[in-house]
Amino acid sequence: MTAPPFDPRALLAESRLGVLATLRADGRPQLSPVQPHVDLDAGLLYVSTREGLAKTANLRRDPRAALEVTSPDGLSWATAEGVVDITGPGRDPHGPEVEALVRYYRDAAGEHPDWAEYRAVMVADRRVLLTMTIEHVYGARIG
Repeated sequence: MTAPPFDPRALLAESRLGVLATLRADGRPQLSPVQPHVDLDAGLLYVSTREGLAKTANLRRDPRAALEVTSPDGLSWATAEGVVDITGPGRDPHGPEVEALVRYYRDAAGEHPDWAEYRAVMVADRRVLLTMTIEHVYGARIG
């Protein structure tokens, strides 16, 4: 029996852990483990992170990025490349920046048990939402 053809887009959509690559000021890559959420229909990839981290600073300077994920058995991988927009951080728990994080959470994980607490934490942690427009996807099954 022949295995179905490998679809790197499907692997991206089902993966909950990946490595985000951004570019440092000197051109070297900077890698960060992240928990992505991919909306294949919209062609968008989302990551929640904090303001002030290297990946956020790098993306504010140069919005190009790549995300790589692997299958649980390590025998397949997929990479998405694109340009990232940053939303936030927000100061108002009900402002548009925090609302974007609420939509992200709902899409990625469902309902939160305490939205007031979630909103307060997003403001206190200076959370931002990275939104990558997926321009190119590639990958392979290696096993």
